[in-house]
Amino acid sequence: MYKKLIFIVIVLFTIISCNKKSYDPGATSTVKASNEWWVNLYLDGAPQYGKFAKITTYNTSGNTDSIWIDDLGDIWEFKVRAVFNKDSLTFSAPNAANYWPGYPITVNVQNGKIMLNKAKSATGLPTDSIYFKVTFSDDPTDTYEIKGTGRTLWGADDY
Repeated sequence: MYKKLIFIVIVLFTIISCNKKSYDPGATSTVKASNEWWVNLYLDGAPQYGKFAKITTYNTSGNTDSIWIDDLGDIWEFKVRAVFNKDSLTFSAPNAANYWPGYPITVNVQNGKIMLNKAKSATGLPTDSIYFKVTFSDDPTDTYEIKGTGRTLWGADDY
């Protein structure tokens, strides 16, 4: 009798322990702004580079209402922390410190906006769009525009 009871208990524990539930870690609070982007720098509507540069936007470690904007050294060597509004998908960084090593300037980011599915990739796939104005303290008289499309991660879409 006890052997059957012990056997039933072991079988029940085995069945219960094999029932795995997948853990959903959720997303960051800035998931809609976090991406790699193919952009160009514009001054008075004219592109300043012949090719697109890759920048990134991603959440800060606090995972609250801020994002990092990092040009990966391809445009002006800047990395700034911007305030992000997840409801309107807008961002700004008034006179932000530049976290790019060895380049102590301030960066003013204004009118930043993420537009979901409002752009086309190089091959015509729908993707997100990014736009913002930026002024650098080492060139204070010029206000540039940075605009481009979200990276799709398809090789054919990379510039």
